[in-house]
Amino acid sequence: MQKIGFGGSCHWCTEAIFRSLKGVSSVDQGWIASDAENTTPSEAVIVHFDQQQISLETLVAIHLHTHSCTAEHTMRGKYRSAVYTFNDAQLNAATAAIKALQTEFEQPVITKALPFQTFKLNSENYLDYYYKDPSKPFCQNIVNPKLKALLIRFKNQIDPDKQNYIQNF
Repeated sequence: MQKIGFGGSCHWCTEAIFRSLKGVSSVDQGWIASDAENTTPSEAVIVHFDQQQISLETLVAIHLHTHSCTAEHTMRGKYRSAVYTFNDAQLNAATAAIKALQTEFEQPVITKALPFQTFKLNSENYLDYYYKDPSKPFCQNIVNPKLKALLIRFKNQIDPDKQNYIQNF
C-alpha cells in the first residue's frame, strides 16, 4: 500500500470522494501541514491506495477535477490546494501530473505538490462523515454534487458498491 495526502476543499468532501474509489483501502481525515510557508495545518486527507489498482496520476487528476484547483480565495489557508507527498518519487510524480493536467483547465492550476510533515486525525464523530449519513443537508447540498461529478468523469475508477450508493442519493 502507498499513501498520499490531498487538500483543497472541505475534508468531508475530499474524504467521500477518495473513499468512493477502487484501489483505495482507507482515508484518514484531518489536518495536514507541510514545510516553509505551509506549516499551518489545513483540512486534508491521507489516502491509502494500491497502485496496482489506481495510479498516483489518476488520484491527482481526480483531486484536481473535484475541487476548485484554479481558485485563489479567502479560505485557502483552511483549504490549501495541495498534494502532500511522502518521498521524492511521489513529489516528482505529483508535480509532473499537475503540470500535465494543466491543459484540462482554462485558468492556471494553483495546486502544489508539497512534502508531508504532520497530520492530526479529526474527531471520531466527523470521520466517514458522508457515508455515515448522506442524508445530512451538508452531504446533500455540498458533497453529493461533487460525487455526481466524480461519477460522470471518473466512472471507471469508482468502487461498484459506492457507485450504487452514490446513484441512490
